Formats: sequence, structure tokens, C-alpha cells
Amino acid sequence: MLAKRTIIGFIVGSAIIGIGFYSLVAGFGFQTINVDETFEIGESTSYQISANKGAQQQMKITGEKFDLRLSSPGGDPEIPLTSYAKETTLNWAHLEDGITKIQIQNTGSSELHVLGTLNITQDPILFTYHLIVITSGVVIIGFSMGFTLRKPKGF
Repeated sequence: MLAKRTIIGFIVGSAIIGIGFYSLVAGFGFQTINVDETFEIGESTSYQISANKGAQQQMKITGEKFDLRLSSPGGDPEIPLTSYAKETTLNWAHLEDGITKIQIQNTGSSELHVLGTLNITQDPILFTYHLIVITSGVVIIGFSMGFTLRKPKGF
């Protein structure tokens, strides 16, 4: 017969392992992020898009006047600091694995609207985090199973 604490520990540990496995599987491949942001007069923003070779990116920037700088792995596209008026649309694909950097500064007298669809890859360190979550679930189950064999003093 299993102790009540053993059953509770087994359920909690199994739930943690399930969450870890789900996060691990969901993190593979490209992740699509939809950007829809508005920036006030004089505000600036920057984006760092980490993606593998072949990742398609799309961004539409609308505002009275704004400055834009874009650098992508492989050098294409490479847009030095350039001023734009009204609207511009950027469509590009990563030619190499790496990080695209985009800097946008609202220099007009109205709001700036950024709308985009970005395909990114997860940071590799997140793989380790998911493994740590799974391991903690196994440890919880292991400790709770100890209550079946011998009840520790003080419990």
C-alpha cells in the first residue's frame, strides 16, 4: 500500500515531467511571433531575431518619418541607417544561421506602427532548462517513493 505522500509526490512529479516534455517538444523548429507595436514620437526600438538559414521574415513599418537600420547574417539584406517616410515593407530570408538586428527610431510627429511576422529559433539554453524541469520531476517522484519504503523521522 502506498502512503498518501507517495501518491501526492507521484502525481506532482508526473505533472512536472509532463510540462517539461511538452515544453521541450513545443520548442523545436521555428516559432512564429506576430509583432504589432506602436511607438510614440521620438521613441526607438530594436529587435534581435535569431533564426536558422532559410527563415522567412516580414515587417511593415508605418509612420510619418522614421530611421531604420537592418543587418542580417550573410550580409543580405544590409540596410545602413536610412530615413523613410510614410511606409516601408521588409521581406527577407536568413541566408545563414544567426541574428538579424533591426533598429527603428521614430523621427516624425506622429505615432509609428510596426507590424510583422517573425520566424525565430529558440535559444539553445532553453533546451537545458527543459531538461532541468524534467529532472526535478524525477527527483520529486524518487523522494516520494522513499516514503513507501521507510517513513523518515519527523514526517
